Amino acid sequence: MSTTHPYANLTPERVMDAIESVGYLCDARVFPLNSYENRVYQVGIEDSEPLIAKFYRPDRWSRAAIMEEHAFMFDLVEEEIPVVAPIQIDGESLFYSDPFLFALFPRRGGHAPELSSNADLELLGRWLARLHQVGSWKNFDHRPLILGAEDLAQAADTVLASGHMPLDYHAVYQSIWPQLVANLEQQMSSRSFRTIRLHGDLHPGNLLLRNEQLWMVDFDDCLQGPAMQDIWMLLSGARDEQVSQLNVIRNGYEMFRPFPYTELSLVECLRTIRVMKHAAWLCQRWDDPAFPIAFPWFDSHRFWSEHILTLREQQAALQQEPLVLFA
Repeated sequence: MSTTHPYANLTPERVMDAIESVGYLCDARVFPLNSYENRVYQVGIEDSEPLIAKFYRPDRWSRAAIMEEHAFMFDLVEEEIPVVAPIQIDGESLFYSDPFLFALFPRRGGHAPELSSNADLELLGRWLARLHQVGSWKNFDHRPLILGAEDLAQAADTVLASGHMPLDYHAVYQSIWPQLVANLEQQMSSRSFRTIRLHGDLHPGNLLLRNEQLWMVDFDDCLQGPAMQDIWMLLSGARDEQVSQLNVIRNGYEMFRPFPYTELSLVECLRTIRVMKHAAWLCQRWDDPAFPIAFPWFDSHRFWSEHILTLREQQAALQQEPLVLFA
């Protein structure tokens, strides 16, 4: 584990110096928030509400890619869609404090919505449709595109080259992931689907709900892909439960936009991509001192055994008939 990772030097004093460099006066209250890919802090401001400061991981995104993230959020705010967009100062929303690009956000409170609640799911469906409507207006030029089989191949290369997977799992892993690639190639090439600008990582942790006010937060993984990418992560439970949840989401979604029925066949493809990319992400980030603390089980036989089991389950899921909704 490296002790010279850039984030190791991001002290509270440096956080306050960065924020004061754009015109605020900090009151010395700096609280780290739950974030691993970037570093996010709640920072007290003299005679004002606290701000949320996000320090982007160096060398992950280009300035152009981050500006596309911000521009997407500003488009959504313009259409009165409840996202927490960055604060602009003299027309700028992205700032620099060597070696970090950073942005400031207003603080918003709330809790993750209850996805077992039909009211919450229908509300999410309505806002998702409006988000996707804005996302369809133009394409990203500098953000990732969901590629399908190529995403799996890249993830597998990262895992195998990292040295974190025990050698005794290599053979079985190398027998499974090419089959998953073949399945994805077959399923994703057999149907055409339109790609739009998406949130990209819309799990419940990136949703805040308070007094029926929903906020969508953390667009750090926004990308170009099928609308279903922002829908499937809201599903849970057995197959019949997922169909029931989809029906409720669909009811809200179709108030503003046609539901993407043809993309239901992509649900397990997208889930497989996420499973493999998550393991690759942990391999890539293991030199960050925060990761061994947050994910102590990662460098163990148990993790890789469970990962292989999950890939086998995905292999079976990809062979099943896709979820079906009747219009």
